Amino acid sequence: MGPGAGSGRGPGAGSGGRIPGVRCRALVRVVVAVAVGAGLVLAGACGGAESGGGGGGGGGPGAGLSVGVLLPGGGASRFGQFDRPFIEQKLKQLCPHCPAAAVVATPEPDVQQQQLDAMITRRVDVLILSAIDPRSLRSSVEAAHRAGIPVVAYDRLAQGPISGYVTFDGAAIGRLQGEGLLKGMGAKANGGQIVMLNGAAADPNAGWFKQGALSVLRGKVRIGKSYDTPDWRPDNAYTEMAGAVSALGADHVDGVLAANDSLAGAAIAALDAGSVRPLPPVTGQDADLSAVQRIVAGRQYMTVYKSYRAEADAAVEMAVALGRGEPVPTTATTVDNATTKGIPAVLLPAYSVTTGTIKDTVVKDGIYTIDQICTPKLRSACAEAGLTS
Repeated sequence: MGPGAGSGRGPGAGSGGRIPGVRCRALVRVVVAVAVGAGLVLAGACGGAESGGGGGGGGGPGAGLSVGVLLPGGGASRFGQFDRPFIEQKLKQLCPHCPAAAVVATPEPDVQQQQLDAMITRRVDVLILSAIDPRSLRSSVEAAHRAGIPVVAYDRLAQGPISGYVTFDGAAIGRLQGEGLLKGMGAKANGGQIVMLNGAAADPNAGWFKQGALSVLRGKVRIGKSYDTPDWRPDNAYTEMAGAVSALGADHVDGVLAANDSLAGAAIAALDAGSVRPLPPVTGQDADLSAVQRIVAGRQYMTVYKSYRAEADAAVEMAVALGRGEPVPTTATTVDNATTKGIPAVLLPAYSVTTGTIKDTVVKDGIYTIDQICTPKLRSACAEAGLTS
């Protein structure tokens, strides 16, 4: 496997994060629930979907281990395209005779809280949670803890007494973005002016990325405008970038630190609308297909690739161990949140993607094929970049 395949986990057994009283199970059964729009009511979705015994809290000897999975997006988002199928595949691998996994997903914080509360009521044995708004979910995580349900925070550090955490090294991601931006700016990296689109203030990852980037950028460039983009929404990023161009002037934006590819795409659209020419270098994250294509076309300078398979594998392994009442796999580090110290954590590496590294990252790892990237409009640019089948 290519970049990002390693998980940073050893084979030993640590006791951190174990919840006493959770019975060992032989099987893994994922709670079946389907998110149907923002107005989802989960009483039926997370209850009565199975025959016999219900969730782990009420099953008898030999009952299956129920795993609830809550993601902050589905469909075309990275969570829908990559995380969900990889989580399902790993659960299937660990329990080949279990039903196919189903995952609840929503972009709405209040709906996610309903989903989480419904899974607690159902008494699943363990939860994998990628929190949209960690602070608003803290009371629900505390309720899960009281119910004896361990929670593995996935991708974003949840608040409350969680039992494990799997993510990518956010400071390292921010540094990759900052270094990429400086390289793309060339001579303007010394004293040039940039705009920062940092992501949602409620998401702890956004602050992590921002601090990593600032550790590289401070003292080298001027930060003309910096925004904590509400809800990571591209429409908000477009408004912010348009406002920055208006305030600073089209000739005075030398680079854009966009925290992910959705924000990058919106920023580039706003730069186009503001007649900013030539386009300044713009960073990103997540290696969205559209972003990789923008990189080939010379419209986005770089993105950050993360192995979602490695993240999903680590989270599922941790969740299954916790749900069975076993020690979590040994981790190289621990983290703290506002309520809990020494949380076992897996921090995975990430990789910079520019025109010259597309082949050795997202293509090598099988995320995209060259044919997917190189549409007819991009064939000439792909050939120039050495992207040929």
